[in-house]
Amino acid sequence: MAKRANAELIEALALLEKEKSIKRETIIEAIQNALVIACKSHFGRSDNINVVMDPETCEYKVLAAKEVVEDVLDPLEEISLDEAREIDSSFQVGDTVHIPVESQNFGRIATSAAKNVILQKIREEERSVIFSEYSQKEHQLITGVVQRYIGKNISINLGKVDAILSENEQIKTEHYEPTDRIKVYILDVHETQKGARVRVSRTHPELIRRLFEEEVAEVRDGTVEIKAIAREAGNRTKIAVASNDPNVDAVGACVGMNGSRVNAVVAELGEEKIDIIEWNENAAMLIENALSPAKVIAVVADSEEKTARVVVPDYQLSLAIGREGQNARLAARLTGFKIDIKSETQAREAGDFMDYDEEVDGSFGETYEDLDDIDAEYGGADDIDAGYGGADAVDAGYGGGADGVDAAFDVAEDDGVRPETYGDRDPVDLDDAAYEDSVPVQQNAVEAAAGSAEDIAEPAAAGSLSPVPGLSETAAALLEMEILDTPS
Repeated sequence: MAKRANAELIEALALLEKEKSIKRETIIEAIQNALVIACKSHFGRSDNINVVMDPETCEYKVLAAKEVVEDVLDPLEEISLDEAREIDSSFQVGDTVHIPVESQNFGRIATSAAKNVILQKIREEERSVIFSEYSQKEHQLITGVVQRYIGKNISINLGKVDAILSENEQIKTEHYEPTDRIKVYILDVHETQKGARVRVSRTHPELIRRLFEEEVAEVRDGTVEIKAIAREAGNRTKIAVASNDPNVDAVGACVGMNGSRVNAVVAELGEEKIDIIEWNENAAMLIENALSPAKVIAVVADSEEKTARVVVPDYQLSLAIGREGQNARLAARLTGFKIDIKSETQAREAGDFMDYDEEVDGSFGETYEDLDDIDAEYGGADDIDAGYGGADAVDAGYGGGADGVDAAFDVAEDDGVRPETYGDRDPVDLDDAAYEDSVPVQQNAVEAAAGSAEDIAEPAAAGSLSPVPGLSETAAALLEMEILDTPS
C-alpha cells in the first residue's frame, strides 16, 4: 500500500513539474512543512518534530526527538530510560532518541491543515513561475486570444495568464470579438497577491519594431536597424531605417518583394499606413526624407536649437503638412526637430529666400546645417551679390532661369523619366502604388533633365558661376537654405 502511494506521489510530482514548471524539490519541501504543521495541529506543538523524505522514492519519516530521563514529566519531549533501552540497549540518561510518529493516525483537522499548506505552496510557486516567465517577456511581442470585455477594457489570454488591454492602448479603428487572435506588445508585468498582472498595448510605437523583427530577417539579425519610429496608431506610422551592411538596401529589405513584408505588418495593424524612409546622420537630409511623400526644395536645420526651416514647392505645401498636420507632426516626432514649413512663395514674401549662389568650379559646393557656416565661408550676402551681380545676372547667364530649367524637366518627363525615385535618397510612401512597379534611379532622371537643360541654358562666362543642370532660379539662389537633391 505504501509503495503504491509513493508511486502516485512520484507521478503527481512529475505532472506538476511538467505542466506548471514547479520544481520537484519545492513540492517535497512543501510536503515536509505540511507534515510538521500536521504534527503541531495533532500534538499541540512541533518543536522537536523532524521530517525526512527521500526525493527519489518519496518515502518519508516523521520523527520526534525525545530526551532519555529517569522520570518522564513531558511525554512529548521525554522518554524513560527503560523505553529507550527497548529500542537500543546502549542508550543512557541524557541521550536523544528519535521516535517515529505515525502520521496516518492524525485526525481530520491535522490532515486538512497539511493539505492546505501543500496547496498554498503550489499556488504561490505557480504565481512565482508565471511572473518570472512573463517578466522576461516585457517589451516583447506576444500573440493572445480575446476573452471578454471588462467595461471598456479587454481581457486577453496569453496562455498561462490573462492580460489587460486598456481602452487607451486600443487602436480606435479596431473592433475585437471574443476568440480573435491578436498580437500585442507587453508594456509591463507586476506581481500582486492574485498573481502576475500584465498590461499590453496595440498602440505603442515599439509594436512596429517587433512586427518588423518578425517579418524582416535583416532587422531581426541587426543588418538593418530601425533608428526611429513616429506613430499615430490606426492611421499612419513613419519609421527611419539604416543598413549596417553597404550591400543591403535598408528600405528595400523592409518593403520586401512586391511589398510582401511591409504588407504583412500593415495587415496586422488593420491597414494602418506605414512610410519607410532612409535614415541619414545629416539632420537636413533626414528631415527632407521624413517629409515624404512631399518633395522638398531646401532645408535649414539648427542642430543645437533642434529647429528646422523647410521650403517646398507651392503645389506640395498641403502634401508636406498633411491632413490636419499629420505628415509634418510625424516628421517632427521622427527627427526630434521643430519643423517650420513654408511654400516657395511664402518663403520669398517672408524674405527667407535670398538670391545667393555658391561659387562652383565644375562641381557643387558644401551643404550647410547652419547659416553661420555660410556667412563664414562666403562673407555674407552682400559680398556674394557684389561678386556675381545679383540674381538677375545669374538668371541671364542660365538662359532664362527657372523657365528654362522647368522646360528641361518637362522634356525629361516626356521622355518617360520621373524625377522622384524609390532609391537611396527618396523615402518610400506606402500610399504610392508603386511598390510593384519599378525602381527608377534618381540620377538617371537628373542626367536626362540636365542634358535637356544644357540645350537650353548657355554656359556661363569664364569667371562666373558654372551652369547647374536641372536647378531652378529658386533652388540655384540658395545659400541661406541648405541645398538638397543636387546631383554630384
